Amino acid sequence: MSPNKLNPKMIALARESRGLSQLELADKLHLSPSHMSRLEKDFVEVGQHHLKEICTVLNYPEGFFYQEGETLPPALALRKRNIVAQKILLPVEAEVNINRLHVEKLLNAIGLPEINLPILDIEKVGSPTEAARKLRKLWKIEKGAINNLTQVLEENGLLLINFDFNTERVDGMSILANGKFPIVFSNKRSLGDRQRFTLAYELGHLVMHLYTNPSFTRDISHEANEFAAEFLMPEKDIKGDFKDGVTLNVLGDLKRKWKLSMQALLYRANDIGVITDNQKRYLINQFNSMNIRRREPAELDVPRENPMKLRDMITNYKNKQKLNVKQLALFFNSSEDEFLSKYS
Repeated sequence: MSPNKLNPKMIALARESRGLSQLELADKLHLSPSHMSRLEKDFVEVGQHHLKEICTVLNYPEGFFYQEGETLPPALALRKRNIVAQKILLPVEAEVNINRLHVEKLLNAIGLPEINLPILDIEKVGSPTEAARKLRKLWKIEKGAINNLTQVLEENGLLLINFDFNTERVDGMSILANGKFPIVFSNKRSLGDRQRFTLAYELGHLVMHLYTNPSFTRDISHEANEFAAEFLMPEKDIKGDFKDGVTLNVLGDLKRKWKLSMQALLYRANDIGVITDNQKRYLINQFNSMNIRRREPAELDVPRENPMKLRDMITNYKNKQKLNVKQLALFFNSSEDEFLSKYS
């Protein structure tokens, strides 16, 4: 599409990012629903008057609507609660796509980064557990707990974004920039222990499923969970930590060491055969009776990890091109306030 021609797909993307239906946007623009539909389908031309109104209502600069491209689905299954309404997911996926467009524009300007992301087909390596062990070895990760998972992922070329999904029901998702460079989003509202498991879960999807075309009969979400558990809590390293038994106090102490939730550690103890299913159920009942299943004690909170790679890339580009913040925001087809809220 010519950069001089308005892209109607960007109208739909902008609308969805604001959580509006076609009907709601039509009402705000004083248009009939059918006319709004035809605008987004490129059946009728968007006049300058309507474009200015669209910019005002949706709070995007005109350049946003002249971008090439379209909305893409997340690369793989996202980590979320069992049921998430489409009304919640639609603006999340739209915002993720807008970030993808930003990254693509930056990569096209500065060149493509190196990425060290192997393909680990579990039909060849054997299991998600073996895939996790192989990746730790390939990435030369020392035994034991990973102190800063975000740093490890960024050092191997992944782009990470702390992102406000405006809901606690979605933990993370991934999408590909330029069809090949993974961007991993984690929810700003998650505590650090949940953030870390989400990143490892998305990593599992990327290395095991992105290029291997797993069959529909496989439970790839379960596989990603199994990968994340072994990647973050290797069986040979953590098993000794349970030698004195598994109690709430032990789980609290181990949370500080492994930087993962007490419940994740409890499930890991069960997975590796340290405790029985009955013992696990008993401890879960203790969580419930102490009202700490949904919110573990605040004094054990794990700090969130802060990604730096993308922000540094943007800063370097800004300095090299001698741009001020307003100019940089326009480069990304964003308002200054919204740009700062995303990347400052």
